[in-house]
Amino acid sequence: MASDTRMPEARASGARASGARVSGCQAQGEAPEVKTRSARTPAETGVRYSPHRRASSGRVWRAVQRARERSVVAGYRATSGTLQRIPTGISLPVARSLFLGGYWAWPQKRHIIQANAASVLGLPDSHGDVKRLARRMYRTYAEFVVELMRLPGLSPDAPTRLVQEAGERGGASFLRLWDRYRAEGRGIVGVTGHIGSIEVLAGAFAAQGLPTYGLADDTAYPELFALLNRSRARWNVGIIPWRNLRETFRVLRLPAVLGLVVDWGYRRDDIPVTLFGRWTTLPAGPALLATRTGAVIVPVVNRRQPDGTYIASHDEPIEVPGSSPADILRATQAVAGALERMVAAAPDQWYTFKPVWPATRGEEAQLAARARLMAAGGSGHD
Repeated sequence: MASDTRMPEARASGARASGARVSGCQAQGEAPEVKTRSARTPAETGVRYSPHRRASSGRVWRAVQRARERSVVAGYRATSGTLQRIPTGISLPVARSLFLGGYWAWPQKRHIIQANAASVLGLPDSHGDVKRLARRMYRTYAEFVVELMRLPGLSPDAPTRLVQEAGERGGASFLRLWDRYRAEGRGIVGVTGHIGSIEVLAGAFAAQGLPTYGLADDTAYPELFALLNRSRARWNVGIIPWRNLRETFRVLRLPAVLGLVVDWGYRRDDIPVTLFGRWTTLPAGPALLATRTGAVIVPVVNRRQPDGTYIASHDEPIEVPGSSPADILRATQAVAGALERMVAAAPDQWYTFKPVWPATRGEEAQLAARARLMAAGGSGHD
């Protein structure tokens, strides 16, 4: 699982609540299209877009965008090379301080993080505990960025050394699940959130001999995409560009483990679920991939420990018996339940910086109504 992996409809289309159709899949004949709403009323909140690159037809705009991307990649390369030579005992405290400065200097992002933290704790945004948790989340993100930049300097066996056994639902248990589903000819859709290190988790899977892949966004920063993929390839982790549906379905039918990150923010046309007692949405991608390929969904997480190692664990497998709205709703709610448990166990390690919940109670009421319609077999849309 790569750090920027997600099903195409989880990023670009926002799967329609019919649950039976996914945008971008028609070329392979695997699943029909999910139509999405393009209009947006002033009361709507959440993530307005998914791909990192904003759509624009202007030649000058594209040239400026590419120049900016190249400069960012050049800066990334230089910083990455420096961090590989500096002990983490020095680089991590510096990074935490810099990121905390960014937290105070970027009020829009700070308010989003505080709103997410408030929903996790069930407290008002202004509560002191919420603000403290939000700052810890930003500190955790600093650790993630430093570790990501240090990847090219890590040895091929680093994932094996860094990931510890987690008891009855640790690595050994996941291997038993893999052996079971592989014998049945079924792949695993590994779903996770922005928690701990997804990169190291994917490397640990591959080190055990599991064919491991992740979906990644290649629409922006192509040089950075290639740079990160070279690091992932050293750990035998395959990366599939998010628009390549043919390859996505192929690897699941090998079978293989395909990683998806699901907490990319609230989008009104995704599947309604409850998360920490509030209505929001998660993408239909994992459930639709499972039902179209016969794969099983297994929630996984890789939490960072104080000594810099990780503990990986998995939740209960989620079966998707069909593609009806009710089937997709049940499976996606099960993913939401697993994500909630992942976050609740170590909320300060959750570093998603998009609004995860709608900003209005009216939107939540609409999501609850859609869920009732889907559970009864309806599409969940007018």
